[in-house]
Amino acid sequence: MAMKWFLPRLLLAAAFSSLFMSLAARAEDDPVIGSSEVTPPLKWKYGWKDGRKANTVGSFRGRDVLPAASAPLSSGYSPVQIASAYGFNLIPSTGDGRGQTIAIVDAYGSPTIQSDLNVFCQQYGLPATSVSVVYPQGQPSTVNSGWAAETMLDVEWAYAMAPGAKIVVVVAKDATLGNLLGAVNYAYTTVHATVVSMSWGATEFSTEKNYDSYFNHPGTSYVAASGDAGSIVDWPAVSSYVLGVGGTSLVYDSLSATVTSETGWSGSGGGISKYVQIPSYQVGFNNNAGRGVPDVSYDADPYTGFNVYLTDPGTNLGGWYVYGGTSAGAPQWAALLARRASLGNGGSTLINTVLYSASKTNYPGLFRDITSGSSGLPAVTGYDLVTGLGSPLADKIAALAYPTASASPSPSASARPSASPSPTPTPTRGKR
Repeated sequence: MAMKWFLPRLLLAAAFSSLFMSLAARAEDDPVIGSSEVTPPLKWKYGWKDGRKANTVGSFRGRDVLPAASAPLSSGYSPVQIASAYGFNLIPSTGDGRGQTIAIVDAYGSPTIQSDLNVFCQQYGLPATSVSVVYPQGQPSTVNSGWAAETMLDVEWAYAMAPGAKIVVVVAKDATLGNLLGAVNYAYTTVHATVVSMSWGATEFSTEKNYDSYFNHPGTSYVAASGDAGSIVDWPAVSSYVLGVGGTSLVYDSLSATVTSETGWSGSGGGISKYVQIPSYQVGFNNNAGRGVPDVSYDADPYTGFNVYLTDPGTNLGGWYVYGGTSAGAPQWAALLARRASLGNGGSTLINTVLYSASKTNYPGLFRDITSGSSGLPAVTGYDLVTGLGSPLADKIAALAYPTASASPSPSASARPSASPSPTPTPTRGKR
């Protein structure tokens, strides 16, 4: 959800101390990682206590002091507003995610997942549901307020956008990459998830391609937040087998039920990979030699954020928060893919291939093109390194039929999206 730091970030985030992959992994849920492989020195999750973010009638608020939890409902967006803004409300009721499983992978989890979700559902008139929580490495020995916040953002908003889907929270016992990847593996091998949502990551690293096997499973889609520190490339969003979700600032007028504007968010992670070559599906969209991220986008600006109900495990106090960051978009894109599958439009073709290929002939019919805003890189007409292809026209993407052939986009096709700019030097990191 938030920047490049892990404090409960939903956009606050404090840098974690160096966290390395464990070599003593159990074969059934965490394959052994070779000790010679280089792993990133720190990890972070996105989003957490991002402050008061949005006036849902349309005006931006100042960057005021971070608030405490609010007993009454906060000022962020509601599921009805977001469903209207992106077109989820236009998807047929039979495409509510039924028959599909969304696995949400987070560390530490939250001891109040079910009760917090109950409050969220009651507030918004959503059907009561029971969320499944699994601990492939055993229950964590401690609680973590930041990860609890991340977990509740992911769970509540994945369910809000796909209320017919089964939600399974796969909890890693800590935030080391080895255990997080072990949980990702468990989501595929044991949970048999349709789609896996990952709202965490690390700055890309030289051996990142060695872990592609965790995400290369035809029939299961992997979605990851692209990060919240601006024009920086993050893993696992940069994997060619993962759908990387960038961020926008969404201004929705609740009085007229229309989107007033949507622009590239300054914190949206993205750029050109140093280590992953351009995948075939990006040819014609990205004129660089390396993979471009993000692929798609969604509201992420913490000042145009989402209402979340959370009981902080550190204080045992419950209340409403407004959260933002690109990890708010990852579980909602996961929900959209589950809804598409429930309409019979899933399949084994990589979702990235499906979206880029379809965009070559029907780009305006699938995405809202985000043409302004900057993360250090500019949002431009067509594909860019801030918002990717753009934000979803959810009903159109849900109706996008499973392709009969999985051919990648060819270089000669006349894709409407324009070439992405060359990457600029990585900016100095800092709180936004």
